[in-house]
Amino acid sequence: MKTLGKKIRLLRHQKGWSQEDVAKRLDISIPAFSKIETGITDINLSRLEQIANLFEMTVVQLLTFTDAEHDQKVANELETINRKLMDRETEVIDLQKKVIELFEELRHTKITA
Repeated sequence: MKTLGKKIRLLRHQKGWSQEDVAKRLDISIPAFSKIETGITDINLSRLEQIANLFEMTVVQLLTFTDAEHDQKVANELETINRKLMDRETEVIDLQKKVIELFEELRHTKITA
């Protein structure tokens, strides 16, 4: 439920509402709403419907809602990590080539000696 609470907090911030604003609209106390956002309190279906309606969403939309900005940030981080990994792979290949060259040079030196 913690991720649902995070989604609700994000939606609240997007609307520019305080916890007090949302608590009043849901007719619950501020601490009760805070517990919903932090995932301390599990949300029953009727409360979930009430919250979804407040944000003009269906329950399914609320449950499947993702932060596109967060998703883009994760995608960018993955891309950066992938680039670094490719760079390291190139370095490993270069080092392997050097080891082979040195081995061949050492072998050639032993044969001529």
